[in-house]
Amino acid sequence: MKRLVLLAVALCVVLSGTMAHAGKIEDIKARGALVCGVKDSTVPFGFIDEQSKQIVGFDIDICKAVADKLGVKLELKTVTSATRIPMLTQGSVDMVAATMTHKFERDDVIDFSITYFMDGQKLLVKKGGGVKSAADLKGKKVATAKGSTSEKNIKAAQPEATVVSFDEYPQAFLALKQGKAEAVTTDSTILLGLRNSDPEPDKWEIVGDYISPEPYGLGLAENDSKFRDLVNRTLVDLWNTGEYVKIYDKWFGKDTKYYLPLTWKMETWPY
Repeated sequence: MKRLVLLAVALCVVLSGTMAHAGKIEDIKARGALVCGVKDSTVPFGFIDEQSKQIVGFDIDICKAVADKLGVKLELKTVTSATRIPMLTQGSVDMVAATMTHKFERDDVIDFSITYFMDGQKLLVKKGGGVKSAADLKGKKVATAKGSTSEKNIKAAQPEATVVSFDEYPQAFLALKQGKAEAVTTDSTILLGLRNSDPEPDKWEIVGDYISPEPYGLGLAENDSKFRDLVNRTLVDLWNTGEYVKIYDKWFGKDTKYYLPLTWKMETWPY
């Protein structure tokens, strides 16, 4: 009996060690697909193309690069600012590429890649409406997305504003257009996408200094350094080979509706 107990214990140790050894990379390769959580209404990071009816965008191309590195196909799942972290921690997605700012408080529940995009929070307002900064929002309504860093940042920047939160940024922009809010606040590139997707973009303007810096990271499950290293290596390779700039120019270059000069440099590590 004692031998049987010892054998059972040893078997449990072996099995637990095997389970602990199996990580995200093995799971993804066994499945044959990288499941990436992306947004579908945040131009030009992730949105539905009118012609193909497929989700396209900057974040999708970044996900595709990671999938190619793994030698698997890419599968997309739609997330919002409020659902992206729960879907990652629950295992519904392998990685999140969804305009997510890397914040220390989020490190308590997930891991992040190195910064793959740098932005800052501003305001989108009606041109000539009198709002030029967060200071002008005292006693006024400002719209943003639920669960976003923008929601917290604007409350800190202007405590006397009323923050109205929506599931997605297009809904927040609609509130601005309908006069139900005086501004929409989020990262400047997202605001640029909202403004330039409107039939009358000249009616709207992006104003104010940066309310906060917004370094984007790819969201990853905690405590899987092997997968995190692969993702980081993919990003560094994209930057060093010039492929990152090609992807960037595809969505933010001079020939696009969302021109934004590339003024920051990715932190890369020696090989």
